[in-house]
Amino acid sequence: MPKVLESVRAHARMHPHAPALASSAGILSYARLTEAMDGVAHRLAGRSAVALLLENGPAWVVIDLAAIAAGTTLVPLPPFFSAGQVQHVLADAGVDTIITDRTGHPALGEFPDAAPLTVAGEALTLFTRREPFHAAGDGIAKVTYTSGTTGSPKGVRLSQTTLDAVVVSLAERLQVSPTDRHLAVTPLGVLLENVAVHVALHAGASVCLPPVAEVGLSGASGIDGERLNRALGMWEATTAVMVPAMLDALLERVESGGEAPPRLRCLAVGGAPVSAAVLERSAAAGLPVLQGYGLSECGSVVAVNGPDCNRPGSVGRPLPHLALQFGPDGEIAVAGPLFDGYLGQEPRPDGFWDTGDLGYLDGDGYLHLRGRRKNLFITAFGRNVAPEWVECELVRFPAIAQAAVFGEGRPWNAAVIVSGAGDAAIAAALETANAALPDYARISGWIRADAPFSPANGQLTPNGRVRRDAVLSAYGERIRSLYAQESSHGFL
Repeated sequence: MPKVLESVRAHARMHPHAPALASSAGILSYARLTEAMDGVAHRLAGRSAVALLLENGPAWVVIDLAAIAAGTTLVPLPPFFSAGQVQHVLADAGVDTIITDRTGHPALGEFPDAAPLTVAGEALTLFTRREPFHAAGDGIAKVTYTSGTTGSPKGVRLSQTTLDAVVVSLAERLQVSPTDRHLAVTPLGVLLENVAVHVALHAGASVCLPPVAEVGLSGASGIDGERLNRALGMWEATTAVMVPAMLDALLERVESGGEAPPRLRCLAVGGAPVSAAVLERSAAAGLPVLQGYGLSECGSVVAVNGPDCNRPGSVGRPLPHLALQFGPDGEIAVAGPLFDGYLGQEPRPDGFWDTGDLGYLDGDGYLHLRGRRKNLFITAFGRNVAPEWVECELVRFPAIAQAAVFGEGRPWNAAVIVSGAGDAAIAAALETANAALPDYARISGWIRADAPFSPANGQLTPNGRVRRDAVLSAYGERIRSLYAQESSHGFL
């Protein structure tokens, strides 16, 4: 039996009235969760691939567990996917069924057979395709699609064995217990939140599931720090996971006079680098940030700091079910229970899988990241520069909110900088940052961005990574004019 189901059923036997799922509609105990899960599993029996397009709430979790119990592949649809991206996913994964609370979605046109489905008191609709086909294959519990920043996101095939291994390791690393209350503050259609909920249920904890709008999230990039902070306090959350942009909004609210969530003991942050300055400010503000690192191909988490083993600046020790090795250039390779391959491609061979990320382990086994291998550029002097490393050094300073660094084939590096400060403050911050960087990594010219990098303008992924091609497309001419200048104007 899958580990997460075994744990849920064990909690239902030993503590049937313990709260499992909480929402504004009430509490679902572990006993009632098991009953609801089994009822939905009966409805899903014989279905090959079920897509879930649903707001955060108890129904989402019940259907997720029911799909595992029925041996059905679940295809979560992040709410920020466009209609075109949803249609691509449905076709790519060979989905035969959609369960949704959005009956007017344009992608439902190819699913003409509709039937009512009530889950955890919520009225939903189950749509079926008349000529189904199954692309994921047997033994695949979940197909998760990457951030959705392109027109055709890629499907990652994950077995329940892989997902269970991550859940067990995370529960141990984060010391999750039945006294915890996990608040879902990101969409359940995103793998990291989905895994976090399984971690809480495996440990017998409670999961709080308000709609994402109630925790301050709108679309892929709208964040209300005041609502987020209020929700963490109101739901008495002890654990939560979020991306760096959400941490920034929460930190700004707490620093401007809001009280830090009083019961929060573990705030796991991943998806993009967190600067040392933000980590320091978070600690001073009473936010228990634990930075981590992972990829969908690894079941969402590779390494994470823990409450009793937190080394700020690192992304923590690798989870115990994984092994790491490093290439000559520092590329991280991972072995263990990983993904089975991408949809439409050959199965992944056994052994180490190259992540494309650069990093190293320190003497105590903590993983440190240096950026993406594909983003590595080589200067005119033949020196390799990981731009993420330099950018993290730059955004330590209040005068620099965001930065994108370029220098491929150039004698010196340039940066596009997002800032509300004056030119003199930016120049001073760059001078200080450069003093701590080796000469080949220093910034010798810069331009001011017209607007912050964001998912809305395509210059930031939903989880907070800079999209360099998009930034270069927007500012390429101005960057080239920097290099063309013969005077020292604009240079440090």
